Amino acid sequence: MQRILITNIGEFFTGDLAEPMKAVRSIAIADGRIESFDPLDGAAPAGYDVVIDAAGSAVVPGLIDGHVHPVLGEWTPTQDAIGWVGNYLHGGTTTMLSAGELHAPGLDYGALTPDLVTSLAVVTASTFGSQRWSGVKVYAGTVLLVPGMTESHFDRLAAAGARLVKFLFYPLERDRDEARRYVAWARKRGLRSKVHTGGVSRSGLSQICGYDTLSWLQPDIAAHVSGGPIPMSDHDIDRVVDDLSMTLEVCSSGNYGSGLRLVTRLRESGQLGRLALGSDTPGGTGIIPRGMWRNILFLSSVCGVPAAEAVAIGTGNTARAHGLDVGILAPGRPADLLICGPVEGSAGTTLTDAITHGDLPGISHVLTAGEIIVAGRSRQTPPSRLKPVMMCCGQGVDSSS
Repeated sequence: MQRILITNIGEFFTGDLAEPMKAVRSIAIADGRIESFDPLDGAAPAGYDVVIDAAGSAVVPGLIDGHVHPVLGEWTPTQDAIGWVGNYLHGGTTTMLSAGELHAPGLDYGALTPDLVTSLAVVTASTFGSQRWSGVKVYAGTVLLVPGMTESHFDRLAAAGARLVKFLFYPLERDRDEARRYVAWARKRGLRSKVHTGGVSRSGLSQICGYDTLSWLQPDIAAHVSGGPIPMSDHDIDRVVDDLSMTLEVCSSGNYGSGLRLVTRLRESGQLGRLALGSDTPGGTGIIPRGMWRNILFLSSVCGVPAAEAVAIGTGNTARAHGLDVGILAPGRPADLLICGPVEGSAGTTLTDAITHGDLPGISHVLTAGEIIVAGRSRQTPPSRLKPVMMCCGQGVDSSS
């Protein structure tokens, strides 16, 4: 793999909520991972296959979409569109996690069986796990839990590389002991549990879930707490923040007022570490290539979360909630990152200024696993005001052209 050096970095966002920014001016990348920070110490950049002069741009971890609904490959039947994964990459998303492959055509939600839902999850885990689709790592194979499952079903899921199990159509109040067993069986195999919260989804068949259910079920992640699309009550949101401890997810599909209420309460109580982000797409909300950036801009410009912390919530926080090693830029970590800056006409002079104001950044480069996937400019964002230059084999190339 190429050895890559990124120099002249203006702002460096770590993705780590504990230290969301560092004074890093250059990064060395080798074998798909970050090798070191500021490696030159005044020396000439020798021994690198590619050198990118960031021209004062910001470096940001690749965004982690914790809630997508894939089907097969890059086709989504809900919007009858092809290529959505690649478009999300150009929007800055480098990792996605499925919240269930429920949009498979012809899937009868009223006739789901343990073998059927497990087999569907195994197929999608295997197909999405075979490659990085358009450069994006998609973790699929999230089973839609139904009554009557046994430990052997969870064994199949773990063997296929699944990451999550999901309560969506499961009748949560019918057999609490069984539901709690599912959470325990999942954790025993390294799988995490997620539950649909709030009112019914687009299907009209999902189970309503608020504070009372979450308090006894104790899943790892409460999905789209501010709505997906319908939120739980304001009273329940407050109690979930105050009395429970699981990860709380905010999605692009949600209720803005409920999102503001949730994030404000988490921020004021020092609990932003519990917050994760997702788009809850493709689905009735549509296809949103810039959905993760929209979430980050909402957190900062509307909810008052500092820009670097908002980025950390959409990267390191979300990755940690799902047990992934991406989302934080540090030596030894995967080199999934963005080079971006404010666009012409954006408020302020830095990416921090733009995010704080709610302005979309301009992405010039996207790297996943140390490979340059986007170079020059994203096809989903306006161009950055800053113009990075990529030099290959001793030749300078204006990568903004």
